[in-house]
Amino acid sequence: MLTREYPPEVYGGAGVHVTQLVTRLRQLAEVTVHCMGVPRTDAVVHQPDPMLYAANAALQMMSAQLRMADAAGHVDVVHSHTWYTGFAGHLAATLYGIPHVLTAHSLEPRRPWKAEQLGGGYRLSSWSERNAVEHADAVIAVSEGMRHDVLDAYPALDPDRVHVVHNGIDATLWHPGAAEPEARPVLTELGVRPDLPVAAFVGRITRQKGVGHLLAAARRFDPDIQLILCAGAPDTRELEVETAAAVEELRQGRGNVFWVREMLPTEQIRQILAAATVFICPSVYEPLGIVNLEAMACGTAVVASDVGGIPEVVRDGETGRLVHYDPSAAEDYERDLADAVNEVAADPAGADRFGAAGRERAIAEFDWAAIAARTIEVYDRVRKY
Repeated sequence: MLTREYPPEVYGGAGVHVTQLVTRLRQLAEVTVHCMGVPRTDAVVHQPDPMLYAANAALQMMSAQLRMADAAGHVDVVHSHTWYTGFAGHLAATLYGIPHVLTAHSLEPRRPWKAEQLGGGYRLSSWSERNAVEHADAVIAVSEGMRHDVLDAYPALDPDRVHVVHNGIDATLWHPGAAEPEARPVLTELGVRPDLPVAAFVGRITRQKGVGHLLAAARRFDPDIQLILCAGAPDTRELEVETAAAVEELRQGRGNVFWVREMLPTEQIRQILAAATVFICPSVYEPLGIVNLEAMACGTAVVASDVGGIPEVVRDGETGRLVHYDPSAAEDYERDLADAVNEVAADPAGADRFGAAGRERAIAEFDWAAIAARTIEVYDRVRKY
């Protein structure tokens, strides 16, 4: 298993996916994890070439992948996640004659704003991803919407090699209820009032997650709605400054805004999601949106944009509300997003029904054990016996 993120360094949905998938796969197969970052006892760790310390970030990542590919032989299948390790998977497959399975969590052609972050490195990451996807023995898309995007972005890819295996959720980890015993009571620390409705957002500060649209929409929120923003890890310094200015303007105009910049532990995020009246996912691009599953498993209604794989998770009128996103009509989207949030927050009984239906759906349709079994089926299709 090739991944950039692995505990204790998990900052996005792909890292959550790998962590949960590996745990379940180890009940079915022998799995060795190759990752990047701090030393670990349960994974093989690879670092960029120190001689490239001043190089473009994408080039540094490529050098770590060379080391990863060298170490990833003598297995039945190599499985990579995101462009951060796709090149390593392709090289290992070529070098050792083993099949390469690639999980597409997002696509570089659908994220042009990454050029702000990587500069010319974005062209490098795009080349790396195309090479890995087009040569993979199997591509796992995390939603039907993502499968469509993969085939649209890479038409040379044989559709028979693209399989849909959704992201999953651990409903024992993400669940309704107050803080666990001995856990830090994050809502009390923030000063959130339990007698007023709460809208919550959890995500990185990146164009993809639609934070700017959310902050614009929040100007129209009912004054009683408290907004908790768990938003950090900005793509660029410029985007961080832009977000900080928008948050301050929002606070001056309405108050009731709580911005959490640090990466909180899972239990504290769970407390926020479970306490929220409504969770908001304003993403402009989202292959699936695992955070929506986390909110649903916590028994919380979801208001989300209708992009990518989100409609495969959030059922409009059943587990929450979907809001149409049109990049050419941003103001309409922000108005409609605010209207949907206000509507759900104004009807606590309806929000509770959405939340109960969401948890039931998360448990029934997105269990990690079933997803691990489907992943093994993909392995079996490509293995060279």
